[in-house]
Amino acid sequence: MNKVEKALIHALFVHLHHNTDKAIDFALFKQLNQKVNQIWPGALLVGPEANDDAAVFRIPDTDCFITAKMESHCSPSVPRPYDAAATGAGGAMRDVVAMGARPMFLLDFIGTRPLEDEVIVGPCGFEGKCTCGNCEIMTSKDRINLMLKGMADMCETMGVFVVGGGFSTSFSDIVPAVVVSVIGKQVSEKPLTKPAKSPGDKIIIIGATGTDGNDTLYRAGLVPVMKPAIAMFAEEKTTMEATLAAFTTGKIKACSDLGAAGIGAAVCESARFGGLGAKVELDKVPVNTDTITPEEVFICETQARMLLQVEPENVDEVLAAIRSKNGIAAVIGEITDQDHNIFTYQGQVIANIPNKPSAETLQQLME
Repeated sequence: MNKVEKALIHALFVHLHHNTDKAIDFALFKQLNQKVNQIWPGALLVGPEANDDAAVFRIPDTDCFITAKMESHCSPSVPRPYDAAATGAGGAMRDVVAMGARPMFLLDFIGTRPLEDEVIVGPCGFEGKCTCGNCEIMTSKDRINLMLKGMADMCETMGVFVVGGGFSTSFSDIVPAVVVSVIGKQVSEKPLTKPAKSPGDKIIIIGATGTDGNDTLYRAGLVPVMKPAIAMFAEEKTTMEATLAAFTTGKIKACSDLGAAGIGAAVCESARFGGLGAKVELDKVPVNTDTITPEEVFICETQARMLLQVEPENVDEVLAAIRSKNGIAAVIGEITDQDHNIFTYQGQVIANIPNKPSAETLQQLME
């Protein structure tokens, strides 16, 4: 395994961020939700066991379909509280969009140390003592206000309203709790889902990729300092409107947002959950800088990006819809009938990610 293969396989199959079923007994929820159809027939369309971007349900006795997502951005709020809270909100909104819905309302929860406590904001935040000289010492209250402003600025940009939430100062850990729930209304005819559907379908990316966001490398122990993704406000709005415009074509077969582990995770999860594979040409990905490596294109966590899958004959129509809203878009690959995912750059293989890593590989990553 090379460095990026190690990081992505660790993220997809070891770290709990992508493997919550290893920590939570979802069978309890499934057992509970079996009663949904007894009480409200047909109300739950996409539930927690679906491994998808968000939940989709119908309000009983109506034709109104609601999409909802809860997401945390706790650790990134240590070095970058403003950006972390903003990207947490933006990421949850993208998850809602990925199911075919427009985000409308947000609830937030923040938990932190007592307001008068001093906290370190910056690269040394996890250490409890600054040794780099680039951190800022502030009160817990000041950090909270930065997080709230990040959320509020993203909501204002995206046309989403904060309708409630919670707050606690009983936390004692270095890492604050930053959790958002986003609720949206379905605009596509039926919920869009993450799993790939058919070999030969083309993969379209919306949005430009940069070098920011190394959380996946940090969690895998491959870099010493976490550098969370930077909030992108205008770009987030453009990508959302462009994606919603693509939905109006009725030609989208699968959709997912790009967050943790970037293009690598979004492609591999979609392919694996669909029982298929993928081939992606990373040199076809639109980028926003000239100083980006193929590995960074593969795994960096730049915000304001989405992935769509469409049949080849529908590519031009979907691209036209995206560009009608000034969206940046490109075809970067296709779904295959293989059991692995190949990522190349100018013909050179950058990463080969299996759908089912060997037990030996997983054991090596857990050591």
